[in-house]
Amino acid sequence: MKYCKTPQKQRLFFVFIVVCFCLFMLVGRLVYLMIYRADYYGERAKAVQQRERSIKGSRGKILDRNGIVLAGNKSVSTISVIHNQIKQPEKVIKNLSAILKIDEDEIRKKVNKVSSREKIKSNVEKVISDKIRNLEMDGVMVDEDYKRTYPFNSLASKVIGFTGADNQGILGLEVKYEKYLKGEPGYILTTTNARGIEVDKRAEERIEPKQGKDLYTSIDINIQKFATQAAKNVMEAKGAKNVKILVMNPNNGEIFAMVNVPEFNLNKPYDIKSKKKLSQKELNQKLNDMWRNGCVCDTYEPGSTFKVFTATAAYEQGVVKLTDTFNCPGYKIVGDRKIRCHKTTGHGAETFAQGVQNSCNPVFMEVGQRLGVANMFKYLKKFSVLDKTGIDVTGEAVTIMHQQKNVGEVELATMSFGQSFQLSPIRLLTTISAVINGGNMITPHFGVKILDEQKNRKYTIRYNAQKNVISKDTSEVMKKILESVVSEGGGKKAAVDGYKVGAKTGTSEKLPRRSGKYVASCMGFAPADNPKVIALVLIDEPQGIYYGGTIAAPVISKLLDDILPYID
Repeated sequence: MKYCKTPQKQRLFFVFIVVCFCLFMLVGRLVYLMIYRADYYGERAKAVQQRERSIKGSRGKILDRNGIVLAGNKSVSTISVIHNQIKQPEKVIKNLSAILKIDEDEIRKKVNKVSSREKIKSNVEKVISDKIRNLEMDGVMVDEDYKRTYPFNSLASKVIGFTGADNQGILGLEVKYEKYLKGEPGYILTTTNARGIEVDKRAEERIEPKQGKDLYTSIDINIQKFATQAAKNVMEAKGAKNVKILVMNPNNGEIFAMVNVPEFNLNKPYDIKSKKKLSQKELNQKLNDMWRNGCVCDTYEPGSTFKVFTATAAYEQGVVKLTDTFNCPGYKIVGDRKIRCHKTTGHGAETFAQGVQNSCNPVFMEVGQRLGVANMFKYLKKFSVLDKTGIDVTGEAVTIMHQQKNVGEVELATMSFGQSFQLSPIRLLTTISAVINGGNMITPHFGVKILDEQKNRKYTIRYNAQKNVISKDTSEVMKKILESVVSEGGGKKAAVDGYKVGAKTGTSEKLPRRSGKYVASCMGFAPADNPKVIALVLIDEPQGIYYGGTIAAPVISKLLDDILPYID
């Protein structure tokens, strides 16, 4: 009899095939998970079974040019609690409250909160955290941490800047070089059961943090101290609103010192002395004013110090020669305006060099007319006066200048002697540096090199430079003229015994006019024939005598008298 499949057998056979196929797929999936995905699911299982506590990597140090630490780190601890592991909650609350000086109710809220981890306090001194560690309380974690410290407190505060509670840069070099300074965190991994309680006798796994890289700067701590003391002295003597001092190498842009007094304490950056209770808006404004780096972020009318630029541009363009003579009757009529010289009786006949020595406005108005609007803006662009310097701190202000199409004969006249526009102190000093260094535009900066823990150079910091914006001949002529300002002209009080000094003083009236508020300034450099250091002093709203040649020039003299023997 011939064999034939019944419908029942066919159905059984189909079910058998389906079951075999499913078993084959399950075995294949199991092989895939156990062999090819073993590492992935092993890590997933580990994540479920382990509790992770982060360890901060120490921040890289900021150092001066001689390796002296300006911003370092101090070992501290972070105290936290894990709800599921606490066996004696009242004991924990009582001890932590007594040792950390925190209200018991505040700690109780965190102890009773059901979470993987609750932070009680950070930046706890080591001697205090050791007391807590020695009590060996279940559920209380004492983790290592680092706190930023500033050994010199307020010195160069608005340059160095500070960090927040999470050790992240907030101001100055701390934020500008954040990506190099910040460390990489590590972790402590502990094994837990299904309830989140650590398993006894299971070793902790530790992933070490990485230290941030060290930033070496151009700041010289001794020159910074010289400049800070000079600023404090003149501020007190003249009852000034504030005093700014910049000291720089005019050849490469390295800044030796930058002072903005009054400064603030970097270790207590939020401390404000106020006799009244402040709103949040008022508090924020006061903090921003206190932290503001005026040498970089503020602009002002440079006054007669800007005549260095006008004289340089005119001589380079060939519209004036050293033998040219001028006459100053004490004023000059420009359009419908009578613009006076600071010497209202006039200087009489004088040469171009004497016009610079005397800081004579009529001479510079004549020089500005010869230069013309087109050439004035040509040299403003060549000297990058209209651009930011590119300094390596945040918040640099841009020059506030007339649009070229709107400059008439009156605007050209006032521009020629440093009025009717504003620029930042660092912009002025950078521009004058190009005048006296042979004609090379430089980028002012603090960052010099970045090293790792083993003192290996990790990153080279490069800065833009532009050569020959003026000829070396023009530069040499201007150095001699500016030296004569000290030896024969209005900058005599900037002189330093035993050294040739070049300088230019300035006095500018603040807006609104006739307010009786002035900025007295003086720029000086030495040695005059081969400059190694250039400095700028700004005294904001001095009381009484306010002329730059009278009150700012002596500050330059004292400052260079301290610096020159030191750098020699």
